[in-house]
Amino acid sequence: MESFWSSMQIELLDRQRWNTRVELANAIFEYIEVWHNRARRHSSIGYLTPVDFELQSQKHTIPARTAHLIR
Repeated sequence: MESFWSSMQIELLDRQRWNTRVELANAIFEYIEVWHNRARRHSSIGYLTPVDFELQSQKHTIPARTAHLIR
């Protein structure tokens, strides 16, 4: 968790000043939801972005309706 806060401090908070708390809250929300959760590479999933990991996982998944045909 400390690593997350440190990264957000360096990548977001130290780079600009905000005029209102609403602007700051929106910037933090965008950082977490758009960058950190979706676009940042995660070491726990092989340094892929979550989107890339999901796409890769879908390529290797056998649909349930056809799984019985493969034996």
